[in-house]
Amino acid sequence: MSLLIAAVALAGCIVLYVLHPLLTGGSASMEEDHHELTEAQHQKRIALLGLRDVEYDFHAGKLDESDYRRLKKGLAAEALQAMESESRELRESEGGTLSAEVEDEIEALRTSLREGTICHECGEPNPRGSRFCGECGTGLSVTRETTDA
Repeated sequence: MSLLIAAVALAGCIVLYVLHPLLTGGSASMEEDHHELTEAQHQKRIALLGLRDVEYDFHAGKLDESDYRRLKKGLAAEALQAMESESRELRESEGGTLSAEVEDEIEALRTSLREGTICHECGEPNPRGSRFCGECGTGLSVTRETTDA
């Protein structure tokens, strides 16, 4: 008998827990959260992470040079396209004006992608000829490829 009472009490608690948001009038916001990534930001992040992974795989010996160049070129093109989409989204959201700071950041990322100077540890773009990352201090690998990406 006590087992039956315990089971009914437990079932009642579960029902109340499930119905609690409905009973209290809780609702989810339908407005965009500013911390959410836009589609372009999400695509850029995926492409940059893919570039990092290709670098890891190449230096770990998992990829030969021809596969590395092909994958890096494709992912760099995706990242550049995503950055351009992000730039368009920012211009549209700000009424056609994009701050010089954002433009400079986008150009630095594009240049770093072309030159292969993005840190494989933290993703920070570095100036041409850098031997170490300016953000985290990790040694940057010098590749022979500078024009393929």
